[in-house]
Formats: sequence, structure tokens, C-alpha cells
Amino acid sequence: MSLSINTNTGALNSTRHLSMTETHLGRSLERLSSGLRINSARDDAAGLAISERMTAQIRGLSQATRNANDGVSMLQTADGALASISDSLQRVRELSIQAANATNSLSDKKALQEEANQLIQEIERVSSTTAFNNEKIFDSTSGSVLGDSNQLAVVYGLQNGWLEQAESLIQQYYGITADGADIDIELTTFTDGAGGVAAQVVGSIPGSYTGKATDVKLQIDMSDFTPPNLPNGGTAPFYNDRIIAHEMVHAVMYRSMNTASMFDPAVDQKWFLEGAAEFIHGADERLQSSINGIGIGGVMAQAGNFGTAGGAWNGSSDEYSAAYAAVGYMHQQIKANGGSGIKDVMTYLNQNQSATLNDAINAASGGMWANADAFNADFVANGAVYIAGLNLTDEDTGAIGGANADGGAVRTAESVIPTNSSRGGTNPLSGFNEVWENIAFNVPGNQKTLQVGANQNETLDVSFGAVNTAAMSISDIDLASNAGFATFKMDLALDHINQERAKIGAQLNRLESAITNNQISAESMTASRSRIQDADFAVETATMTKTQIIQQAATAILAQANSSPQMMLTLLR
Repeated sequence: MSLSINTNTGALNSTRHLSMTETHLGRSLERLSSGLRINSARDDAAGLAISERMTAQIRGLSQATRNANDGVSMLQTADGALASISDSLQRVRELSIQAANATNSLSDKKALQEEANQLIQEIERVSSTTAFNNEKIFDSTSGSVLGDSNQLAVVYGLQNGWLEQAESLIQQYYGITADGADIDIELTTFTDGAGGVAAQVVGSIPGSYTGKATDVKLQIDMSDFTPPNLPNGGTAPFYNDRIIAHEMVHAVMYRSMNTASMFDPAVDQKWFLEGAAEFIHGADERLQSSINGIGIGGVMAQAGNFGTAGGAWNGSSDEYSAAYAAVGYMHQQIKANGGSGIKDVMTYLNQNQSATLNDAINAASGGMWANADAFNADFVANGAVYIAGLNLTDEDTGAIGGANADGGAVRTAESVIPTNSSRGGTNPLSGFNEVWENIAFNVPGNQKTLQVGANQNETLDVSFGAVNTAAMSISDIDLASNAGFATFKMDLALDHINQERAKIGAQLNRLESAITNNQISAESMTASRSRIQDADFAVETATMTKTQIIQQAATAILAQANSSPQMMLTLLR
């Protein structure tokens, strides 16, 4: 072992260890004074990156929670406004019920209308001024979201007499009713243009051409259907109630007898379906028009194709006239033979579900006609004389609107569909279960996006529908002339408000759920970050104590190391 004075390796080693100890002690003191395990990137580079990302999430979640709470306040503001509108609507409905009472004078109804007008104006004011943080809440669309006035008027007519009275008329004169199946009532727009088909009943015909039709739908063409002029309705360009009576015959026949056999291309009997539908309300007006246009001979020429193969029916007005005359002739001849007329044909088909039209005609006529072809041959031979002898009215049904051939009095809708009556419940039909199409327009409303998450695209959309008077089709209610229609509109408007409030309630629940989720996420994230970032005081205190002891020991050893070269001087003595 060599002895050296110039280089003191022991002192250098002690100095290095003392420096390291001082560094560790300083780090422990920093952690204990700040409470953080990571005070700079050198403490834990990876941990710093992870904890900073967590900090961003935690702060984002905290702000998102505040955002959601602001959204809750906005929704609560909207709900309060809707509650106010609902109160106004309830009062207007109450006024409409009061106005419908016959004890009210004109001045009474005027006062009721004035109060209703003020309430309607208040609804408009609330819907247009309700705001949160100066941002308007409700959609301000100028169009109706519940259906335009024409649609609502047609629905009102259908629900308040047309369907029920048509069914009653069919049951009275034809002795048939449907079997309780669904009938879908759809308000739509056909592609045939104005003046085309105003309404139609469609159904699925079994492929075997036996049995009842299924999936029965009554489709109303809103481009052709005009608002009713209640209670009589006879002044409209198209006689809505007469059309409904016609189409309801199809609907009831579809679900009360083996109508499928009448659509068999080999024995097309659609003339009977359409003639019977015309006969329920009378088609004197149409038949007279055909006679004026093509003469009785022309009408009979149309009848020559009835029952032929290949689907001869083309649906012209003259064909309808011929079919109407044919069914009328059948009715007359069966009655002359001691029967009840066309009612016997209908009830036979209803009571014998496997029967065809041929069977029914043979049975109802007492064998006078063996089948439909035999009847057609008889009508072609003798129908002209029958038509010539008509006064184009019939004591059982009669014509609707317009004079009969003898110049008789004009007959209004009351001849077919009696004066409008109150609806007998939500489903007054005895033979059908009505399934009403929702005519409300799918308007998305005033949509607002709430940032309820800590990251981009973590949003929740809330929407506020239009609740102004135009949107709810209540700006023109008239308590004096049609209080019942006003009540109908109020019910629709209240349903709309209730749906909006239910939607707001659901959105409030979603926001509260989002707030709870954010709070739980932030809590869990904070705990995880604490384990990475925060100092463990027990560990750091022990580390500091250990480091202080080592520092003291290192200082003492360094002093010894520095004094060790002095021993070399003893060699010089």
C-alpha cells in the first residue's frame, strides 16, 4: 500500500457521499415543505406526465360539472315557463267548455272570447321572451307542429262523428260490422294532384284470394280534403263526410266477409265493392252527370265489362255510376222478390265466411240469379229501363248535396252523416280499433349543446320545442262559433306541452346523472393522482431523519479523512 499526500482519496470519497446526502436531504425537505412527491420533472418524469394528464381531466370534469349545473338551471327555467303556459291553456279549455253551453248569450260568449284572447297573447309572450343568460330558449318556428288547421279540422271531423256515424249507417242498412281489428287512420298526400282521390281504404289481400283483408288503412289525402263546414258540411267542394261513408263501407267489408275472392283477377268483382260503397250514401248526382255526358246507353256499356277477367275495372266516374246503378237494381229486385235488398247479400257474406259473391247473390235472390254473371246479364238486359225509371233518389239512403233528377230540394250532409255529435270516447267504433297516425310534424326544436364532459365531443344536446300559439294552432280559436273545435285544439296543445315537459324532465334527469358521473370520475381521478403526485409524510420524515444521520456521519468521516495525511509527517521525524 502506497502512502500519498498529494491525493486524498478518502476525503474525495467522503465528500462525494456527503454531497449526495445533502441532495437527498434537500429533496426530502422540499417534499415535506410542499407536500408533493413530484416538485419538478427530475423527481419522476413519467409520473409528472401522468399526473398532469390527470390534472387536465380533473379540472375539465370540474368545469363540465359547472356546465351541467348551468344546463339544469336553464331547463328549470324552461319548465317553469311551460307550467305557466299549461295553466293558461287549462283556463282557455275551461272557457271553451263554458262557451259550448247553450245558456250563454252572444255578449257572454264575447266576454269569454276576450279572456281567451288575452290568455293566448300571454302564451305567445311567454314563449317568445323566456330566456336564460339572455339566450332565448324556445323554438320560434312560425309553422304548426301539431298539424295545420286543415289537418286538425279533418281529424276533428273524423273523431267527432264522421267515422262513428258512417259505421252506424253501414250497420243499419247493410247489417254488417267489422270484427274489432285495427284500422290505421293516416293523413297523407297522394301523388295524383289536387282533385284526385280524396281518400281510400287499402288492405292486404290474401294470396289465395280467400278470407278477410288484413292491415286495413284509411288514408286521407290532405291536398284534396277540405275543412268541414260543421255540422252539415254540404258546402265543401268535396263532400268529406260522404267520402268517409264510402270508404268505411270498404273498411267494414274488408273485415266482415270474404272480400278477397272479389279481387281474384279471374272473376274481377270490384264493381260490387264500389257500387255498394256508393249506394250507402247515394250517388244520384254522379249518375245524373254520367247520363248527361254519355247517356244511359253509355252507362250500360260500362256495365258490360263487370265481372270479366283481367281486372276490367278502371275507376272512371262513369264506371262508378254504372256500379251504383247495378247495386241499386240488385237492391230493388231482391226487395221485389220479398227480401231486404242489398242487406241480404251483405249479411250472407258476413255469416258465411267461405262464401263468394256468387253464393251470396244466389242465396239473397232466392235463386233468381245463379251467380254474379247471371245478375250482370240481367242488368245489362234490363238496367237501361231501370235507370230511365229512376228519379235518382232512394228512400233508404238518398243523395248528398245537389238536386235529384226531378229537381227536388238540395240535400246536405245530414242526409248521410247526421249532425255532428260528441265523440263517444277515445274509440267510438264498435267494429274497429282506431290507430291514429301522429300528424304532428317532426320539428327538432331549438337545440342547445351542453359540454358535460372533460374532453371534446363529450356533449349532451337538449332541445326546446316550439310552444308559441302558431306552432300549437291555437292563435285563431273561436269560442263563439265552434267551442267544440276550440276544446279539441286545447287538448292537443296541452298534450304537446305535457310532452315537452316530460322531455325536459328526462333531460334534467340525464344532466343530474352526468353531474353525478363527473363527480365520481373526478373523485377517483384525484385519488389516483394523489398517489402519484403527493408526498407520503411518513416515508419522507423517515427518509429525512435517516439522511440527517448519514449527513452527520459523513461530516465526521470527512474530517477524519482530511486529517489522515498528517500521519505522513511522522515519517520525517
